[in-house]
Amino acid sequence: MSDFEAVDALVARMEAQLAPLQARGDARRYFHGTYLRTTRAVGAELAGGGFMDPAWVERWDVAFAELYLDALEADQRGEHPSGPWKVAFGAADERATTLPPLRHVLLGMNAHINYDLPQALLAVIDDQEFQDAALLDRRGADHRHIDTVLAARVDAEDTELDAVSGRRSLLDRVLTPANRLGTKRFLEESRAKVWANARALALARRQGEAAYTVLLAELERLAALRVADLTEPGQVILKLAVKGFGVLLPGARTA
Repeated sequence: MSDFEAVDALVARMEAQLAPLQARGDARRYFHGTYLRTTRAVGAELAGGGFMDPAWVERWDVAFAELYLDALEADQRGEHPSGPWKVAFGAADERATTLPPLRHVLLGMNAHINYDLPQALLAVIDDQEFQDAALLDRRGADHRHIDTVLAARVDAEDTELDAVSGRRSLLDRVLTPANRLGTKRFLEESRAKVWANARALALARRQGEAAYTVLLAELERLAALRVADLTEPGQVILKLAVKGFGVLLPGARTA
């Protein structure tokens, strides 16, 4: 596909999956709807020439989204998704009404960014490319630019969730500006850790399948624990301020 048809096809797939979630009032719809809107925003940024290597970003965006969509479809078939998604989807089933929509969105974001994103980077950056410093600089710049696209959506998504929730407490309303600023900061923090984790996984991949499998299992464990943290009672933004949004593999280093 060319001219970003792959992103168009991805959006169509996500739209088709959103309809039944909405029809049955499934709490998975909150993250899915947010992800659909941000995917459209990334597509618009691609079309507008906002990335250094748009063809690569498109491949990466699709590879990233497919990890979530495959997990969602496996869950809908009654199969067991990865640990982080098992926690997030479990909360959608068991705490659909006791957790606010924003919390369901953050659970999905946390699972997807911490666990899926490093794998998506490895899917579109091979071992030889990980040794090319100039190429990695360009990939890193496009990786960081995604933050700009997502940060531009934070206020709109908060307003969207406020409209569908209709039950925010006075404290929630007071904390809204802090929540929005915090969400933007957590995106930057987690993506720096994602890049470090991707480098660690790339090194393990060069060492062999066994080393890679062990490290990926550790990432799954850490990511699942972080998602589980966010299901507990309390102000989620305050929790993230203490523990951070992202996770970091042993030996991984952020810049």
